[in-house]
Amino acid sequence: MSEIKAADVSKLRQMTGAGMMDCKKALVEANGDFEIAVDIIRKKGQALANKRADREASEGVVLAKVSADGKKGALIVLNCETDFVAKNESFVQFAKAVLDVAVENLPADLEALKTLEFNGRTVADNVNDQTGSIGEKIDLSNYEFINAEQVTAYIHPGNQIATLVGFNKVVDLQVGKDVAMQTAAMAPVSIDKEDVPAKVIEKELEIGREQARQEGKPEELLDKIAQGKLNKFYKESTLHNQDFIKDGKISVKQYLDSVEKGLSVTGFKYYSIKQ
Repeated sequence: MSEIKAADVSKLRQMTGAGMMDCKKALVEANGDFEIAVDIIRKKGQALANKRADREASEGVVLAKVSADGKKGALIVLNCETDFVAKNESFVQFAKAVLDVAVENLPADLEALKTLEFNGRTVADNVNDQTGSIGEKIDLSNYEFINAEQVTAYIHPGNQIATLVGFNKVVDLQVGKDVAMQTAAMAPVSIDKEDVPAKVIEKELEIGREQARQEGKPEELLDKIAQGKLNKFYKESTLHNQDFIKDGKISVKQYLDSVEKGLSVTGFKYYSIKQ
């Protein structure tokens, strides 16, 4: 059995909002596997929020930017060991310079970005130089990009959350910002329910059935109850179906339709340093 450390229990508590003892028990039952432990907590109804921990970092910044023509955008994550360094202006400026390289070249993936030329050397070499000069481990850990008829970027104050959103039509800057901020605030898992991966749907149904079972519901009603919980998941976790944060009476899709009929999101990227 894996050793369950206090730091692991604390991490799981931050991820789920469950109590310390519940988190410890879940980790023991899951033999230290965080993903399994999260499922255990959710099935027992102990999670206070649907906080996904599929993406994690210690400290650092996440930045996003759009090209001059507004049709492509990039997002990068540059990690460090301490919050002090993450807030250092030189560190942030270096991250912005790497982001400029990403937006200009739009490489296929993170490894391709690391091989691009930057100040006469590769991006990876420059990142290593930062490690030497700062005295902390510096890691370019994530890179995402979007191509669309129009792309909008949003960086939440503090550089801890950033988003990219692509649209099928050119939109007003405020409209783009509204949806990009919605994405930052609500962290959707997909654009619409048709885009939710099958394994995510099955997991939500399994969790819904188990929650209903523990609530004492009849076995023959478990599937129906689980489907109802899945529909709630769609509304809360798919961008088009979420309540629009600037007007809770309409969905994001209804908001987009009110701007222009047929306007929709074609893709988005979301990253948060602190899950």
